[in-house]
Amino acid sequence: MAKQTQSPERGTSVRTRRAYFDCRFGQLHVRTAFPTTGGFDEEVPLICLHEGAGSSRTFAPLLALIAINRSVYAPDLPGCGESDPAPSSALEAAALAVADLAADLRLRQIDVLGLRSGAGAALQLAAARPSLVRRRVLIGAAPLERVPDAAGNSLVLGAEVFELAPASLVAQIRAFLEAADLNTRATPPG
Repeated sequence: MAKQTQSPERGTSVRTRRAYFDCRFGQLHVRTAFPTTGGFDEEVPLICLHEGAGSSRTFAPLLALIAINRSVYAPDLPGCGESDPAPSSALEAAALAVADLAADLRLRQIDVLGLRSGAGAALQLAAARPSLVRRRVLIGAAPLERVPDAAGNSLVLGAEVFELAPASLVAQIRAFLEAADLNTRATPPG
């Protein structure tokens, strides 16, 4: 059952729900949030990828805040939360499951937010499906000099930013995703 919440920003209504989608490894549990406008005039959807043994619950406080003008999907990656496991826990398996989710939802283009090891899965997905992934928000990613093409279309933030007040983090994410210049790159303070 969908839950409707009033977002503090702009008084906009956002629907949140949980669902299961099929992927090559079985079922993928996904938390979703989307504007009540029906989705026809919204921005590029955002898919949020949690870290290691975490789950989509990590993003629960942010979903309604980000979904003011775009659909947001936060899957439990294979073997985490309520999703079926993959034969391996590699980043490639997570990227494949997310590609399956995007195909099932018939999404032609997505933005991806990855937290820590979820950032690695976001990069794997972008490398495997460059026409699918438009922009990447990488929070607490491994040093990017080891990752090819990490700077293009990426916002790179330190892990400590995830501990900020949700509204502040969402403002940074939204500003990047809505910017006209696709070659924006921020670096963590320090």
